[in-house]
Amino acid sequence: MPSSTGPSIATIIEGGRVTQVGEGQEADEVAPPALAFGAPAVGEVLAERYELAEHINDDSAGRQVWRGVDVVLRRPVAVVLRYPGGDSAMEMLQAAVTASRVIHPNLVGVYDAIDEEDRAYVVREWVDGHSLRELVTDGPLEPARATSIAHSVAGAIAAVHATGMVHGNVHPGTVMVGDDGRVVLADARADGADTVETDARAVGGVLYFALTGAWPHVEANLSGGRGRSALPDGVRDANGALAAPRQVRAGVPAYLDDLTMDLLDPQLAVPSVDVLAAELGRLNAAAEEQYLDNSGPLRFANHDEGVGAPAQPAGTRKIVAGVAALLVIALIGLYFGINALNDKGGTDTATLPTSPGVSSPAGGGDTPASQPQKIAIDGSSVRIVSTGSDRGEELDGAAAVVDGDENKGWESDSYNGPKFANLKSGMGVLIDLKEPRTVKSLTVHLASGGVTAELKSGDINPASSKAADDQIVSTYKIVGEPYERAGSNMTFSAFDATQKYQYLLFWVTDMDKNAKGEYRLGIQEITVQG
Repeated sequence: MPSSTGPSIATIIEGGRVTQVGEGQEADEVAPPALAFGAPAVGEVLAERYELAEHINDDSAGRQVWRGVDVVLRRPVAVVLRYPGGDSAMEMLQAAVTASRVIHPNLVGVYDAIDEEDRAYVVREWVDGHSLRELVTDGPLEPARATSIAHSVAGAIAAVHATGMVHGNVHPGTVMVGDDGRVVLADARADGADTVETDARAVGGVLYFALTGAWPHVEANLSGGRGRSALPDGVRDANGALAAPRQVRAGVPAYLDDLTMDLLDPQLAVPSVDVLAAELGRLNAAAEEQYLDNSGPLRFANHDEGVGAPAQPAGTRKIVAGVAALLVIALIGLYFGINALNDKGGTDTATLPTSPGVSSPAGGGDTPASQPQKIAIDGSSVRIVSTGSDRGEELDGAAAVVDGDENKGWESDSYNGPKFANLKSGMGVLIDLKEPRTVKSLTVHLASGGVTAELKSGDINPASSKAADDQIVSTYKIVGEPYERAGSNMTFSAFDATQKYQYLLFWVTDMDKNAKGEYRLGIQEITVQG
């Protein structure tokens, strides 16, 4: 019988997040020999579950890529096979298990990682579509589409970084665009040379490739010469300096050109990827809002000036100065207008409003942090919410989900079937941040996968009772997209940057059996960043 590497993740996600041809590694590495003994065949069923339907290709890392069918859930899958044993197969399996811990709409879904006697394979999600490398063969993409793709990639990487991991394999072959338009990032493969900085700079490489059809070989500068030999090199001058996208083709907006080249400049410090994703999201929206088209880009400071410090271009500074001057004129006019009205019929004294960007007297407002930070939550700030009539001991012990120890957690009673045996609509954890806060992300570590859950927010937190919990569940609003049959880790990051949150509810409506064959919900740790 096959043995899974780590816990089986065969039912992590139901429905699509992608895997497709073209996502193989394209680094300069020696491919292992093709499978000879134990070669797979059409119609063969692996692990008594995954039927091989069609051999798609052999990628540049020596792996066979097959289209298959999960005969249990009756859904298409991608099966990637390689020789077992040795570093190459173990690296593939370990990378798959690691990637399965991060669930995000723009990340590939991994179902299983299995090592048999004569071969090893990873089962991943299948979606019809093309890699970015394939899309650009017909010519560079329009700036708006390139920006949208880079925004999705940055969002996926930000979710990976939020868990403390690095992707390490971001390039046009691992960026997939489904026929439905969804963009996903596949094939995580971080090693010791990869950092959060190389991931961020690789987003610049993706932008450059989408805009020009050439790869700037960003890894060659950052990772000891590792390149992407299958991709055409960027245009360079006699000194080897890379040409900017606007020098290669017409029609690239200046702000997008500047952002791309800043990301590729090793002399400039890059921001965290979540900040980069927010900026790309702004530029992505600007493509549809003409009055935003000329807004200045996020610029980066020289390493000597401090990591991540914004360096505004001269044109942007002029725009800001002009807007500030107009604002001051308007405020002065408002001031004298109010005074004139008071002189005619009132006794109140008007106070000149404080202009944005001008320091107010002592005790001024909060300054938003450029980097997300973990919000401190103690046991008094969390409690279990349940809509069932049975409100016994399973409501105790919620403090264990915020104690900083993933080896300790809270668990529900055992139920006789899914959906809490239809005894209740769900269970979850209510988090009180003690005051309205700007929230970047919420990450949940579960005891086992196969959980269907959502995140909600609201404005009330009545004392624990069945009626109170029913009111919370019915009045709280959903934040972002729910997860269905997801893995053991979930990250919610679709928070509104203009809104503040105090009460958050992680709400579970269904779960699969755990490793002991029980329908029992276990939550190990919840962290919130703001």
